[in-house]
Amino acid sequence: MSGILYIVPTPIGNLEDMTLRAIRVLKEVDLVLCEDTSVTQRLFKEYGIETKTSVFYAQTGIKNIERVLERLSEGEKIALVSDAGTPTISDPGVLLVDHVRNELVDVEVIALPGASALITALSASGISAATFTFYGFLPHKKGRETLFKTIAESDHTSVFYESVHRIEKTLESLCEYVPERRVVIARELTKLHEEVIRGTAQEVKTYFANNKDHIRGEFVVIVEGGK
Repeated sequence: MSGILYIVPTPIGNLEDMTLRAIRVLKEVDLVLCEDTSVTQRLFKEYGIETKTSVFYAQTGIKNIERVLERLSEGEKIALVSDAGTPTISDPGVLLVDHVRNELVDVEVIALPGASALITALSASGISAATFTFYGFLPHKKGRETLFKTIAESDHTSVFYESVHRIEKTLESLCEYVPERRVVIARELTKLHEEVIRGTAQEVKTYFANNKDHIRGEFVVIVEGGK
């Protein structure tokens, strides 16, 4: 039998956002590859999943890829999850999928639909997503200002992730490069303190300046395209 690699989304906050199919697959596979076993085990406890887990990737990059490819070639069924959301989207798990596609032509790659901060934020933003560019996490230094210039010149929606440590500086840059555009910040999506803030970059910047306690969690930033 040929092996199967499943790409399985997990909740971005609310643990109820697991599909029945995702739960079934995670119970049936031989192994689940994850970022942090303690995070994945909390999810498994919620749904009575007892499948073996193994740390596959983290800040240091992917690990044990040759062994994973070997197990897949032997016919095992393996699931890939991240700590939150859909694996491979702004996520190093894409490297595993690339290796499987290139080296194991008989192994199926099956992606399950599910939670994604990107799509969740866009659907709640009120800004057209008919055409958009997703930038993932912006670079910390080199190339950062160039990307803001690209966003300013774009005629379609731009979306990226930002951390709590850089959101205020990002809003300062948006005030400079796209002062007239609508900006949406979505934070803590699906969690207790979920929040979607809309306005010009200056209006959103002022909101956070007046509500410092809301500068928490991870942020999805959406910038309306130019007319």
